Amino acid sequence: MQKPLMPPAAPPALAERAERVAPFIVMDVMNQAAAIERRGGNVVHMEVGQPSAPTPASIRAAAARALEDGRIGYTQALGTDSLRARIARHYRAAYGVDVAAERVVVTTGSSGGFILAFLACFQPGARVAITAPGYPAYRNILIALGLEPVAIEVGPETRFALTPELIERAHRERPLAGVLTMSPANPTGVVMSPEAIADVAGACRRLGLWYISDEIYHGLTYEAPATTALSADPDAIIVNSFSKYYCMTGWRVGWLVVPERMVRTIERLQQNFSISVPYLSQVAGEAAFDATEECEAIKAGYAENRAFLLKALPEIGLGDFLPVDGAFYIYLDIGRYSNDSMAFCRSVLEEAQVAITPGLDFDEGRGARTVRLSFAGSLAECEEAVSRIGGWLKKR
Repeated sequence: MQKPLMPPAAPPALAERAERVAPFIVMDVMNQAAAIERRGGNVVHMEVGQPSAPTPASIRAAAARALEDGRIGYTQALGTDSLRARIARHYRAAYGVDVAAERVVVTTGSSGGFILAFLACFQPGARVAITAPGYPAYRNILIALGLEPVAIEVGPETRFALTPELIERAHRERPLAGVLTMSPANPTGVVMSPEAIADVAGACRRLGLWYISDEIYHGLTYEAPATTALSADPDAIIVNSFSKYYCMTGWRVGWLVVPERMVRTIERLQQNFSISVPYLSQVAGEAAFDATEECEAIKAGYAENRAFLLKALPEIGLGDFLPVDGAFYIYLDIGRYSNDSMAFCRSVLEEAQVAITPGLDFDEGRGARTVRLSFAGSLAECEEAVSRIGGWLKKR
């Protein structure tokens, strides 16, 4: 006789730390814009921080040649020897800093680099200081890994950058394990001065904290070049990527520079997480360092877009924005029009068909009155966006 089936148990619960991860709002905006386009709409995209220019031809050609060779296999977990050596040479040429190739780790974009660095540096529950406003994936990755992001509000009095005083105050309240800065910054575009970076590095050394510097927008500055944190602290952990300056977002290849004592730990993690970064992407990354002429021409387009927007946005009533030193973003205060940036961006998208990002993605406390515009597209797109938004504001 067949035994009766046991009643089904309740389904197992999802991990609490994963459930706490907030959506990356900009990606939701991109999905909403795509839905409008599927219905026949014509959206101007200023939401995603992604170059609209194609990957430079010389980079694509290098990858094509490698593909024709036929064998596309694993590489060493830390990356190919030639790419690691080329990245190390880049630090001498660009910053006058000596970096041993053995300290370079090739990663799956900066995102993969953050996961590796956070796991190598921090015990479960460790507190890591980040800025508000700041890149939302920092907060979400830290939470997903069982770490605690400590969002420190920054404002015009510090040019929207962390200072030793802010770090020390947070550390006194409850001890920190590390500090993460970004220069040029997303969403603000602010570039930290060499002195500001040295001050943060010094505070981290005094307090015994890890210092992680996100330098993904290096190369994209408009007044003065960016400074690597390695200039101030040879033990700083550097996160960078080929995504932005080299227009290689979809290739998913970046790098870390880490202290020598951390290399084997990172290698073990990478071996188990991904075995290695895709070979073709590494070939393309190595070729990218010889694509400066093409990359500088693309950057000149960003500079033209920036100059236009700095003049045109105030003319339509959107003149309250942060310094735009680098990257390709403008972070706007919309408080005179709305204290609900989600609703504001939704209306701009649906009624003006311009996709922009709510500030709540970057600042949970104050982002309800801010939005971010990306000017990584063409000048014609920037002009059309301003025209549409300006017309929409007049009707409010």
